[in-house]
Amino acid sequence: MPLQIIRNDLTRMAVSAVVNPTDEQLSGSGGLDAQLHRAAGAKLADACARIGFCAAGDAVLTKGYDLPADYIIHTVGPRWVDGNHGERETLASCYRSALALARAKRFSSVAFPLISAGTFGFPKAEALEIAVREIRVFLSEHEMEITLVVFNRECYEISAERHARVQSFIDQAYVDAHAGFANHRRSESAPVSFEQAAFSSSDAAPSAPAPRPAPKPARPPRPRPSAKLDSVFRPDRMLDESFSQMLLRKIDEQGITDADCYKKANVDRKLFSKIRKNPNYRPSKVTVIAFAIALRLDLDETREMLMKAGYALSRSQRFDVIIEYFIREQIYDIYEINETLFDFDQQLLGA
Repeated sequence: MPLQIIRNDLTRMAVSAVVNPTDEQLSGSGGLDAQLHRAAGAKLADACARIGFCAAGDAVLTKGYDLPADYIIHTVGPRWVDGNHGERETLASCYRSALALARAKRFSSVAFPLISAGTFGFPKAEALEIAVREIRVFLSEHEMEITLVVFNRECYEISAERHARVQSFIDQAYVDAHAGFANHRRSESAPVSFEQAAFSSSDAAPSAPAPRPAPKPARPPRPRPSAKLDSVFRPDRMLDESFSQMLLRKIDEQGITDADCYKKANVDRKLFSKIRKNPNYRPSKVTVIAFAIALRLDLDETREMLMKAGYALSRSQRFDVIIEYFIREQIYDIYEINETLFDFDQQLLGA
């Protein structure tokens, strides 16, 4: 997918470039900066010494040396003071500068940490919001695989308000499901009605034995289908509109371009091309939902699109309940949805 969020160690990412949050002297002296220097080897320190300086919000490039990544993009993030010293603007500039450099070098993939959200003290929820906003703007115009790499849970945080809203919806779904189960159990143990008791009473008059049915005549051999029937009932022939056909129909009905659709779905162009060319394409469940979000389908339409691919939404799955929450609330921002799914340890939307 064009943007994904994963838990991993940035020093192990095999991408075109990893982004290193550093200081103006490129010293490699603290936090993730020091880890990357240790993993890349002594040649990285020599390369940084030759560059000498990088201003806050700017970015410079070195080789990756001993890292799996080919290159390192070094950017100087802001230290959080109180939010009134240009911290947000500087952080946004870090992402723009790093992405501009990656595009100029024609990199196919870049892995970012959440810049300044560690030892520099930037509030994590705001750091995530700025990161995703700048990456979203870039991906709306360019093709690139971008990964936000989170080392552990302490490094990542969505807004407390959003987390609470989604958690409340999940909790209510749990209560509703268990209430329905309790009602079902009660209905199974409900008292027998008068009419039921009358027909099941032990002193009811015995009925006459039923006559033994006559033996059925032997079934004649089934005739072999004709060639004409074979052509009509071929097993590979679809009986209904497929997922691919429904997707393309919805795109046409809404008057949007293919690119608008697959970018809003966080799906890359190559996968969309496969779907367009193959009416029988079988996508993953997260890909189907990603397109439903991109097309702003309501809950019934989303269920219909899922059914076309052989899936369904279930109240027994936390992932499905979170998706239902966003669709009911008419929140169709796939980046916001994926941030929340990651926060709840669920698979992300896209491909």
